[in-house]
Amino acid sequence: MRYKQLGRTGVLVSELCLGTMTFGGKGFWSVVGQQQQELVDQLVARSLAAGVNFIDTADVYSEGLAESLLGQSLKNLGVARSDVVIATKAFGRTGPGPNDVGASRGHLMDAIGKSLDRLQLDYVDLYQIHGWDTVTPIDQTLRALDDIARSGRVRYIGVSNWTAWQIMKANGLSERHDWQRFETVQAYYSIAGRDLERDVVPMVEDQKMGVLVWSPLAGGLLAGKSDAAGKLPDGTRRAQFDFPPVDRPRADKCIAAMREVAARHEVSVARVALADVLEKPWVASVIFGAKSLEQLDDNLAATTLKLSAEDMAEVRIKATARVS
Repeated sequence: MRYKQLGRTGVLVSELCLGTMTFGGKGFWSVVGQQQQELVDQLVARSLAAGVNFIDTADVYSEGLAESLLGQSLKNLGVARSDVVIATKAFGRTGPGPNDVGASRGHLMDAIGKSLDRLQLDYVDLYQIHGWDTVTPIDQTLRALDDIARSGRVRYIGVSNWTAWQIMKANGLSERHDWQRFETVQAYYSIAGRDLERDVVPMVEDQKMGVLVWSPLAGGLLAGKSDAAGKLPDGTRRAQFDFPPVDRPRADKCIAAMREVAARHEVSVARVALADVLEKPWVASVIFGAKSLEQLDDNLAATTLKLSAEDMAEVRIKATARVS
C-alpha cells in the first residue's frame, strides 16, 4: 500500500480509501448494499490490516446509518483515532424539514454536530460539501466551513462533484478572506468515464489539490460481470441502479479490452480497472466499496498489480475506437 499527500495538507492517506455507501441498506440505499455491524467490522478490520488508513462516508448514506455503523466499528475494533483519516460529507437531504438540506450556514452547523455524534468522534479529518448549492451564496458556505474548522471539529475541507470553475471561484474567495480553502475534490472517474481529464485535472494540478475518485468501477459495470452482449446478471448493483451514467458501447469495448489484459496477468477485470486509476499521478486516493470479504480482498490486491504502458495503451485505444 502506497501513501499519498492529501492535497497540500501534509497528511498522508492510503492510495485506496474504504467507501461506506454499502453500509446499512436503509431506504433507497438498500440497492447499493446492506452490510450490518458484524460484516462492517470485518471489512474495516481487514482494510486496516492491509494498510488502508482512509475511510470515506456521508451523512446521507443509509440516512445516517452508515456513519453510525462506521463509528461503532472503530470503537469495537479499538482503532486509535490518530491511525485513521475519516472523511464525511454534508449537503444532501437529511430530514423532512425545509432546511434539512443544502450548504447553508445553518444546515452545515447542524450537520457536522450530528455526523460527529453518529461517528462517535470529536472531529473529522476531511469535511466535504457533497454537491453544488444553487441557492446559498458560496461565501456563506466557505465562512461557515472556516468557522467549523477553527472550532476544531473539522481539520480540512473539500468538495464533491463540483466543476473546475466553481472550485476556482471558491479558492479565490478563500484566499481573499484568509479562510480555509478546499484541499480535495471527490469526483467520478474511471477508464470508461474520463471527462474529469478535460478541465478538473488541469485545475487540481495547478491548485495542488488532491483528487479522490469515486466509482472507479463505474457502479460495478467494470467488474467484468456482463456477458458478451453487455447484459449484467440479475441482482448486480448496476442492474438495479444504473449509475453513474456511462457510454455503454464504449464501456463494453473497454471491458473487452480489459478482459484480455486481465487474462494475461491472471487477475480479475475489476482489479485491472482499479490499477489503471491508481496509476494516475493526480489521484490522491481511490474510493472503493465491497459487499463481501472476497470482493474486498480482490480490490485491495489492485495495489500490487502493475500494468505496463502497453497494457494501458491497449485498453485506451480499444475503448476510444470509433463505435459504428
